[in-house]
Amino acid sequence: MSLTFAERESVTDDYFMADGGKAVDIYFNESYALNYFLKQHKGIWERPNGGEYIRIPLEYDGQEAGFYSKGDALSSDDRTSVNAARFSWKHAYANATVTRVDELKNAGVYAHVQLHTQRVAGAQKSLTKLIADSFYDDAVGSSSKRFGGLLACCNETTTTAYGNIAEADLAAQDGSTPWEGKRNTTSEAISLAVLRTMRSDAKISSGPGGKPDINFMTETLWNVVADILQIQQRFTKESPSVKAGFTGIWFEGCDIVADDYAPSGYSFAVNSNHYGAAMHSKGYFLRSTWKDIAGRAEDKTMKIYADGNFVCDNRKSHKAHSSLTA
Repeated sequence: MSLTFAERESVTDDYFMADGGKAVDIYFNESYALNYFLKQHKGIWERPNGGEYIRIPLEYDGQEAGFYSKGDALSSDDRTSVNAARFSWKHAYANATVTRVDELKNAGVYAHVQLHTQRVAGAQKSLTKLIADSFYDDAVGSSSKRFGGLLACCNETTTTAYGNIAEADLAAQDGSTPWEGKRNTTSEAISLAVLRTMRSDAKISSGPGGKPDINFMTETLWNVVADILQIQQRFTKESPSVKAGFTGIWFEGCDIVADDYAPSGYSFAVNSNHYGAAMHSKGYFLRSTWKDIAGRAEDKTMKIYADGNFVCDNRKSHKAHSSLTA
C-alpha cells in the first residue's frame, strides 16, 4: 500500500525538520557563494514580495560636493537621473517524482519513507548545482532564463545592459563610469601580485569595505596560491570559508575561496558589501505539495522552487580576471 497524500506531506515535513533542519543545509553545502549570500545573508539580501523587476538602489560615490564661503550658491543637482538597477526575476525548479512502480518495489512504510526522502534530497542537490553554476553566469536581462552572475556583472561591453542599465548610459550622464564592468583578459600566471592588482582595480574607497573581500577561483588556481602563501608563511587568520567547512585562505583582508563552479582560468574579486541576492518571499526554496502526475499510473511529483536573482548596487567594486594559468 502506498502512502496517502497526507502521509507524504508529513514525511516530507519531518524530513526537513529532522536534526534541527539539517536537510535544509543541502541547499548551501555545495558552494560557499550560496552559503555566504543565500544562507548567511551577507552583502545585499532582499526578500521582495512581487513587482515587475527586482529594484536595487544604486550606491554612488560621485555626488555634488565642494567648499563654499559666505554667500555662495550651493548646488542641489543630482549627478544622475538613474537611482536604481532593475534585475529581472529568474525562476528555477527541481523535481522529485515517486512512481507507483517504485512504490510497489519498495514494500512497507519504512521503505516508502526512505524512497520519498531520497527523491527530495536528490531534487535539492540538483537545484543547488543549478544555482551554484549560474552564480558565474554571463546571462543578462530578460532574454535568458538563468540567474545573472558575476560574468554579467563584470561584462565590459559598455552598451550591454546589466540591471537594465548599460555602462554607457550612466557615463553619458555624469562623465564618469559609476556602472563600469571590470574584467582583465590578459593571459598570465596566477600570483599574489595578480590578486592584489585585482583588488586595487576594484577599490572604491580607502576605508573599511573599500576593496573586494572575497575572491572566488578554480581549485587549480587556488592550489597555486595556497602553495605560495604556505611557503612564505603569509597566512594571517583562519578563513571564514574554512569555518563554514569550505576550502579557503585568508590573505590581506580577503577570503580566497576554491569553487568547483568557477569557470576555468577565472578569478573573481567580489566586494560583498555591494553584491548579493534577492529571493522572492514565496520563492526561497519553497516546495509544492505532492500531486498526481496527469496521465500517469498514480505517479506522484513534488517541485522545489527558487525565484530571484543575484544583484549588485555598485558594479565597479568587483573585477573578473580570465586566462589565468597555474
